[in-house]
Amino acid sequence: MKLYSALIGLSLIWGLSFVFIKWLVEPAGVWGTIFLRCLAGAVVLLPFLYMKRKELKGPIPWKALLFVGIFNAAVPWGFIAWSETEINSNTAAVLNALTPICTGLVGFLFFSILLKKRQWAGIVLGFIGILVLMDFNVFDLLNESFIGMGTMILATVSYGFASQFTKRHLQHTSILLITTCSLLIASLIGLLGMIVSGEAGALEIGTISSPLVWVSIIGLGCFGSGFAHLLFYYMVKNGSAEFATSVTYIIPVTAMIWGYVLLGEPITKNLILGLVIIFAGVYLATRKPRKQAAAMAA
Repeated sequence: MKLYSALIGLSLIWGLSFVFIKWLVEPAGVWGTIFLRCLAGAVVLLPFLYMKRKELKGPIPWKALLFVGIFNAAVPWGFIAWSETEINSNTAAVLNALTPICTGLVGFLFFSILLKKRQWAGIVLGFIGILVLMDFNVFDLLNESFIGMGTMILATVSYGFASQFTKRHLQHTSILLITTCSLLIASLIGLLGMIVSGEAGALEIGTISSPLVWVSIIGLGCFGSGFAHLLFYYMVKNGSAEFATSVTYIIPVTAMIWGYVLLGEPITKNLILGLVIIFAGVYLATRKPRKQAAAMAA
């Protein structure tokens, strides 16, 4: 019962994150959104990392952590914030469900990981789901729709790079260390981006001091980037990795509900149909054969 409560709670937190981004990106800007959410998340996790410092063994792989901080936090979260300046939060959440599919494709293209026929079928289904979301106006993706759907797809590709890289180079590194360092690195990148782009000067104290902005910072950073990761790894430890990652299927649903309730975003037929097709693609791309699943359960 505790595991299922954790699963539902995590899906509600991460589904609500897309609403928080919508609220935060206008006053804080894209770079400001990265900086504020990552800094808040790091502040939450640093005390836990300090308490676990004696359990950390060996040298810290800073180069690998820098890569993960860039491609698992700074880049995708920047793309997601940028996307939500043009598309609804529920559409962004549905496109975010492509992450397992893009992870498999990145593994094949750049990490020499062979894919089975069912995985290729899942990838094809996933991109059909994108076409349905776009109402098959594929050329819009190359023009005015690129900032929105296109940038969301790039965010999932970035997640895919980071996942494959982490699996290969950081498999024996503490998850808490990886997450905390990623957030710190991404917050520094966000701050640098704010300074270079001029967002830091344009960010008014009165604007970011509004209750809605602070709720978004706490929700995105402390809960979405901080506590949520602890909840996720609690499920991995006490359940299984497969059980924990099943949250991928629930997040777009909770995001659609949150978007409808809090932002008044419509739930269209194309959105639901695209979601179902993408889910089918994710299932095919990530489903393990029965013999392999039985071996993992043993």
